[in-house]
Amino acid sequence: MKDLNIAFMGTPEFAVASLDALIRADFKIAVVITAPDRPAGRGRKLRASAVKSYAVEKGLPVLQPTNLKDPDFVEQLASFGVNLQVVVAFRMLPRQVWEFPEHGTFNLHASLLPDYRGAAPINWAVINGERTTGATTFFIDEQIDTGHVILQESLEIGPRENAGQLHDRLMALGAGLVVETVRQIQAGTVTTHPQPEPEPDKIAPKLFRDDCRIDWKAPAAQIDNLIRGLSPYPTAWTQLETGSGTTTCKIYAARPADTPSNGSPGDLHGMDRKLFVDTSDSQLEILELQPEGKRRMPVSDWLNGTELKKNDRFR
Repeated sequence: MKDLNIAFMGTPEFAVASLDALIRADFKIAVVITAPDRPAGRGRKLRASAVKSYAVEKGLPVLQPTNLKDPDFVEQLASFGVNLQVVVAFRMLPRQVWEFPEHGTFNLHASLLPDYRGAAPINWAVINGERTTGATTFFIDEQIDTGHVILQESLEIGPRENAGQLHDRLMALGAGLVVETVRQIQAGTVTTHPQPEPEPDKIAPKLFRDDCRIDWKAPAAQIDNLIRGLSPYPTAWTQLETGSGTTTCKIYAARPADTPSNGSPGDLHGMDRKLFVDTSDSQLEILELQPEGKRRMPVSDWLNGTELKKNDRFR
């Protein structure tokens, strides 16, 4: 059995589950590396990452480098006797960082690689209507998400599951995969295999605002996938056009209706405290939204204070 001194690298809540699982499995975390504190909220006060908050609570040493290529940072890492690095939801590492530990550097990715390489694998899997996804551990190499695979585990995506719900299930699945990967490295039994060539349409680039805008000319099922794939963050959006002007509206939840569209894509129909939108084929029922300047709410609450007019529409 190898003596491991682990450097754990991660920033968001997704990474905390893996760090916690390693500690509960009695692995030695020599140091935690996370993003620098950043301004957040209306007061723009500095806020620590979820990983830093957890590490401080557990009394673990924390490094927050701004430049991962800084020789002083690599020297600091070495001073902790690090011989294995575990990366979960962190930045791309330069070669001088990922290659120096004796037992390597591995990453957890929330997809079945090579599918959905990139920054937003959970969102894109739902947006694209996938029924299966999973998590992968792999040794890092020069390119993003291309290294040799260590372990993979799959799970089914629920028919009405959104990205937030899938995130939480993959967070737990991934934490178990990280622990098993470290166990195999410690025991010297780890095996790997190269990734096959990815399918060109199964990629997961960073999401930008334009990616999140709803196109009501698309089929209802496709729009439903987009809304679920972006909920609760970064959230699908549309513009609400009324006689008093145009405002932005976020859509958090919807579902395809059984009724065919009877107007133009984007036309709104209110009925029995329910809201339906015409698409290219059938209507989509809106369940939860956030009008500009207001709170997130069930559509029934919004309709209580809104009088829909004939030409009101999403566009």
